[in-house]
Amino acid sequence: MTPDDPAPAAPDTPAAPTASTAPPAPTAPSAPAAPPPPVFVKRHHWIVRLTHWVNAIVLVLMVASGLQIYLAYPRFGLRGDASVGLNPFEGVDFPAWARAGGWLAGALNIHFFLMWPLMLNGLLYLAYLAWSGELRWLVFRPRDLPRAVQMQLYYLRLRKQHPPQGKHNALQKAAYCSIVALGAAAVLSGLAIWKPVQLSWLTALFGGYEWARYWHFVTVWVFTGFLVVHVALVFLVDPASLRAMLTGWYRGRFPSEGA
Repeated sequence: MTPDDPAPAAPDTPAAPTASTAPPAPTAPSAPAAPPPPVFVKRHHWIVRLTHWVNAIVLVLMVASGLQIYLAYPRFGLRGDASVGLNPFEGVDFPAWARAGGWLAGALNIHFFLMWPLMLNGLLYLAYLAWSGELRWLVFRPRDLPRAVQMQLYYLRLRKQHPPQGKHNALQKAAYCSIVALGAAAVLSGLAIWKPVQLSWLTALFGGYEWARYWHFVTVWVFTGFLVVHVALVFLVDPASLRAMLTGWYRGRFPSEGA
C-alpha cells in the first residue's frame, strides 16, 4: 500500500438502538367501553297510572271493609252446621287498624260503594290496553312458560343473570293475567252474595250462598298476597319502575315496550 492509496473502509458495525428504533413497551389491554347511561323514556300512559293508583286505593279499602263484614259472622256455614271450606282465620279477631267501617252497616256501605269504581276502573284499564295495543305485551302465551321458569329461578337465586324480557317479564304477564281473572271472580262472587235471590243462578254457580261467601273471602287473601309480592319485587328488582308509575317516565335497565 502506498501513501496515495485510500485507507480501507472500517467494517460496518450495528448501530446502537435509539429511542425511535426501540421496540414499543407492552401495554395493558384497554378496559371495555362502559355502556351508555340509560335515558328517560315514556313508559306508562296517564290512563295506566290513574287506573293503577285508583285500583290500589280501592282494593285496600275493599279488603279493610270486607274484614269488618266478615267479623260480623266469622265462619262459613249456617248456624249449627259444619263450616264449608278451609278457613285458617276462623276465630281470628282482626285488629281495628286493618278494618274499615266501624261496624257491619258502615262496612257494607263502604264495600258496596267501592264496588262500582272498582269495576269501572278495571273496564277502563282493559279498554285502554285493547285500544292502544299494549294488551299484546301483557297476555301470557304458551311460549312464555320457559321464560317464566327461568324468571322464577332468578328470583330464587338459582340463576345469576336476569333473563331477557320485554316491557314485562314472563312471570309478570302470568300474574297480571291471573289477577284480571281473579278480579272477575271477586266481582261475580260479590254480586252473588249481594243479590242471592235476584241473581240466584249466579249464586248457584258458586255452590250456594255460603260457598259464594267462601270464594269471595279467598279472593281477598290472594289479592293481599299479590299486593305484598308486587310491592316487594318493585323495590328489590326494579325501583325505577315506581317512579315510572308516578310520572310516566322510566330510566332503568329493562325495555319499555315489546313482549
